[in-house]
Amino acid sequence: MREKYKRVLLKLSGEALAGSAGFGIDNDVLDGIAEEIKALTLGGTEVAIVVGGGNIFRGVKGATKGMDRASADYMGMLATVLNCIALQDALERKQVFTRVQSAIEMRALAEPYIRRKAVRHLEKGRVVIFGAGVGSPYFTTDTTAALRAMEMNCQVLLKATKVDGVYTEDPKVNAMASKFQNISYMEVLQKGLKVMDSTAISLCMDNRLPIIVFNLGEPGALAKVINGQEIGTLVHA
Repeated sequence: MREKYKRVLLKLSGEALAGSAGFGIDNDVLDGIAEEIKALTLGGTEVAIVVGGGNIFRGVKGATKGMDRASADYMGMLATVLNCIALQDALERKQVFTRVQSAIEMRALAEPYIRRKAVRHLEKGRVVIFGAGVGSPYFTTDTTAALRAMEMNCQVLLKATKVDGVYTEDPKVNAMASKFQNISYMEVLQKGLKVMDSTAISLCMDNRLPIIVFNLGEPGALAKVINGQEIGTLVHA
């Protein structure tokens, strides 16, 4: 058994909200994610969330089509806020108190990001969703997740994916790829494994913040991770 966790940061990709369509927001998928998060809060777990925006707009993709990279990244940040509001609505329909904090000020939609206020929300049992990345271009939502997890004093960063852990190669491409139960930050960087971007991994390594990579599509996976069951892959020192 692994450690049980009291305060966690969940990193959701934008694609996770899109379901099989690959773009937009799938309401059934959104509802399922909200239900799992609700179960965690009822169990006393404090949950912070960072959501990507790839289901709506991906900054790097826009840059490769001739768009200025900074402009594309700002558009990507706005896309994350759309996802944050959708997730907030899904949670609040399940009577889960939720706050969205944005790194880019937009007071009509979200609170501005204030660290101490976010921590206080968590202490009161509210789910806090962080939008607009770190508020600057050239930083991914993976890096945002690592940064916010450390600022919130989370015990672990939960990276929700479509596969059940970290593999030597993409298991969808090579069926012979083998899965890591545990792996170090340095091995991830040296092997070039696509767990998170190198900046995020380095931040976690420097601050000894463990990462668990798991399959969000597996029913009850989130609760299993929180309760210390050995699913997915643990990335640590």
